[in-house]
Amino acid sequence: MKIETINNNNQTIAVVFGNEKIIADPQSALDLVMTVKYETGANKIVISKKAITEDFFILSTGLAGEILQKFINYQIKAAIWGDYSRYTSKPLQDFIYESNQGKDFFFVATETEAIEKLTETID
Repeated sequence: MKIETINNNNQTIAVVFGNEKIIADPQSALDLVMTVKYETGANKIVISKKAITEDFFILSTGLAGEILQKFINYQIKAAIWGDYSRYTSKPLQDFIYESNQGKDFFFVATETEAIEKLTETID
């Protein structure tokens, strides 16, 4: 895993890269949160959808809720970027829509959109 920080609109955002699945369960999500906070001091994270286990997108596993709770508990805002077009589950589509209406967790198509979305939110 590689973490790059960018400053956009006077805000520090951690952009996480990696070829492996970085978030596989609630513990790995917490590990990511703590690593980012310790190494960068950022409270905003951009991560590729490819770095997250597919089980996250199967809402019946409960994994998405557990992982989002870790981010919320540690006051981390996050944006996951990637292609969501293959998901046809209405509950998942609703979950993505509702998340995008909030101020803490976003699902967008590109890394640039993820950075912009996090920059729009005020700490």
